[in-house]
Amino acid sequence: MSRVDDRSAPLRTILLIAALVMITTPGCNRSDAPTAQSPKPSAAPAADAEQPTDQEIVDAWSYLYGRYLVLQQEDHDINVEKVGFNKIKYNPLGSAQFVNPNMDVAYLEAWIAVDKDHAVVLNVPKVTGRYYTAQLLDGWGEVIANINERTYPDHPNGKFALVLKGSNPPVPTDAVKIELPAAKAKLLARVELKDSPAQAKKLQEQFTLEVPEGIQIEPPLAISEFTPAKPIGVEIFDNVSGVLETYPDRMPKAPQYQALAEKIAAYLKANPQARDSVASIVNERAVPEFLQRIKGFGTQKGGWSVTYAAGKFGNDVAARDVINYGGLWANTADEALYFIGLTDSEMRPLDGSKTYEIRFPKGGMPDSQVNAFWSVTAYSVPDFRVVPNPLKRYNLNNISRLKANPDGTTSIWLAPKLPKGTDESNWLPTPDGKGYSLNFRMYGAKADVVNGKWFPPPIEAKAQ
Repeated sequence: MSRVDDRSAPLRTILLIAALVMITTPGCNRSDAPTAQSPKPSAAPAADAEQPTDQEIVDAWSYLYGRYLVLQQEDHDINVEKVGFNKIKYNPLGSAQFVNPNMDVAYLEAWIAVDKDHAVVLNVPKVTGRYYTAQLLDGWGEVIANINERTYPDHPNGKFALVLKGSNPPVPTDAVKIELPAAKAKLLARVELKDSPAQAKKLQEQFTLEVPEGIQIEPPLAISEFTPAKPIGVEIFDNVSGVLETYPDRMPKAPQYQALAEKIAAYLKANPQARDSVASIVNERAVPEFLQRIKGFGTQKGGWSVTYAAGKFGNDVAARDVINYGGLWANTADEALYFIGLTDSEMRPLDGSKTYEIRFPKGGMPDSQVNAFWSVTAYSVPDFRVVPNPLKRYNLNNISRLKANPDGTTSIWLAPKLPKGTDESNWLPTPDGKGYSLNFRMYGAKADVVNGKWFPPPIEAKAQ
């Protein structure tokens, strides 16, 4: 997934938690549109515009924040990394020199830009025997489409013409047309490395774009600077109309939220003396509530937490905010599901000095629960980088040749040194003396996983 650079490093200290939470803690699941039954604000009464309540300010801030996170990433990719629009960035194969890397796939990404008169054509190579998807996302972090053999069984590869919704530009006759809700979209494609990374790299480089001349491209919207440690404040209301005009929102209750954000913008414009009061509500309620929310988890079991909301958020503003904050471009549960481990089965934070076991029952390896692949990766905290170790082993997966125990069960061992009596092939090194987290990825998860009937075995602390 894309990440903003070190300017936003504090944000990414919490990203693995944030990327994959389903907000169900009491008072945090804000899936309903804003209501008028909220406490009155401490701001001075407005003479020229309707005075918002404290809760309305919090709700409007929360709604806009999800869009601001995507705008921040667009600005970074285009203006800092200088990637440009309609140019594919082929991420280095197997690189571990960035936050939260997935060591199982070859990534490529691009910002797609079209207009009413021009389409961009994505060429997808023929991929057989390994997982792949070309994921398109909108400006709010919601999935537009996944291009693969599951979603396009009659045309899993070849040309895909990306066009602005409602337009009819010239496109190749052999291309499948995919409508984009606005002039821009994010492309993130993944190709499974499997046991032949070199072949995956060749396939990665066969994803290409055909870009006609003359596309009119709006530059990234200029926004106030903010960081993960200090999210944007009252400035979020300074250009509400401009921000909302940049991208339509498929959220069913978006009109109510947008009207509320416009109401607060109008109130501030008519009552500049109330800015400090509104800023206090944002700084003392909206931001702290959000930062607390990212520590919440959805479905929990045995030390693992998982969200099933990524990519298709419905009216869950909180889930969209948290996932955009921590892991932009998350895919839908039917494509990729992520179980996050930050504690053991007794809810104690994982400690890199200790030994833990994840024991799969006989005949119960996760291979049977995926149509593609699975892996478990250890990340140091708070930087969420892979854990350095002499083996240069950062994850274990379905091709790791794990050895079964004498009773037919299979164990993954987590420890700073190889535990006595265990096989090295089943050992995932952890950072001695430091905390860490786990990401258990399930690509192409089967129904029992997506429906919440399957969880990884508990993370059990073992006697030293």
